[in-house]
Amino acid sequence: MNDVPPIAERLSRMIQLPTVSAELDERGTAPFDDFVTLLAELYPRVHAALTLERHTEFGLLFHWRGRRSAPDGPLVLMAHYDVVPVDESDDWTHPPFAGVIENGSVYGRGALDDKGPLIVILEAVESLLADGFTPARDVYLSFGGNEETYGSAAIAIAAALQERGVVPWLVLDEGGAVVDAPLPFVPGRAAMIGVGEKGVMTVRLSARGDGGHASAPPRRTAVRRIARAVERLGPGTFRARTPRAVSRMLAQLAGSVAGPARLLLRLLGALPPLSARIFAALGGEAAALVRTTVAPTMQSGGTAANVLPSQASATLNLRIALGETVQSAAARLRRRIADPQVAVEVLEGSDPSPESATDNAQFALLAEALGVSHPGVPAVPYVMMAATDSRHFHRFAPAVYRFAPLEMSNAQRAAIHGVDESVEIAALERGERFHRALLQRLQ
Repeated sequence: MNDVPPIAERLSRMIQLPTVSAELDERGTAPFDDFVTLLAELYPRVHAALTLERHTEFGLLFHWRGRRSAPDGPLVLMAHYDVVPVDESDDWTHPPFAGVIENGSVYGRGALDDKGPLIVILEAVESLLADGFTPARDVYLSFGGNEETYGSAAIAIAAALQERGVVPWLVLDEGGAVVDAPLPFVPGRAAMIGVGEKGVMTVRLSARGDGGHASAPPRRTAVRRIARAVERLGPGTFRARTPRAVSRMLAQLAGSVAGPARLLLRLLGALPPLSARIFAALGGEAAALVRTTVAPTMQSGGTAANVLPSQASATLNLRIALGETVQSAAARLRRRIADPQVAVEVLEGSDPSPESATDNAQFALLAEALGVSHPGVPAVPYVMMAATDSRHFHRFAPAVYRFAPLEMSNAQRAAIHGVDESVEIAALERGERFHRALLQRLQ
């Protein structure tokens, strides 16, 4: 692998450590400990020049002191080093934790989510330190090891900074990417920058019923009751509403197209009720931008094929649209289910984030860095549909954005949490260039 760029080799080694936060009971903490040790080996200048604090067992907070103490706060660059599990029945082209480098790409779980975005931060800082560079203001690198399991490390890091009175000037975490055709009718590339994110909520539905022999079932068993409840929670459970961030996205995209598409985008941006109806009708990601989504993800009940279970349950994952809350979403579920014998229990949840501005110096800095790493690609605001660690900062920091400076095709985006996750080496190199430009232009 002598002709392989060092950034690819380093990412390969990171991927080979199975830091699966949902499988701590099975794997233990050794992969996480090894990952922290590997960072110290790969990035000696970062560890020599920056102060490292540990928060909980899995939170790493590096502090890079700037040339001056900026009264309006530091820059915080975020990423996470844990990954989601792999279904062993899935057919991966390369083993998910082998970190195979082939055909100009690095393959494996975490290549895009989120070890790829993490490595481009560290590569940029390490190379700038080698050049003798010091940022204009303080910089923090906040890396969590359990983002995929609700992010207690990031919660602790955010709380520690808030307790010290540190209000970041800019927070940048994973989220959007450089994509082709950001909407079905919008050609070209765009850097989709999340200016807000939907809330996340886990709900358990449970019901009890008479157990007994399956040969004489009653009309309404516990399983049927749960199945009926889930069926009532279809795509139309929550009303479609266009948040301001989506209207801003449409207005921005209108400037990059011509002809009828420009007119349509301007119209949709100016008429939120119309865009809500159209996006909801499109389904998929478009619909998720304008409404709270409900996804049944797990179900259980029963002990044998010929025994009626006395209880059954289903687990739902909700992504709560901007303008709603955990409380209002739970109330909506109960109204739609309309069955007092189905218990609706909120296991965990966090409200949607506020929206960050796009007419400020922080967003302009992101666009300027993009001009260096991805010339000609516009910075476009949107609503992040998944949850990130940055939501814990957005409760007290006014300018929080979600963007990984990597190109991602539709197939690559589909592979996140899926099969054959991979990142192009050229994309990693441009991602490092983005962070170098961001840090060098920081005022």
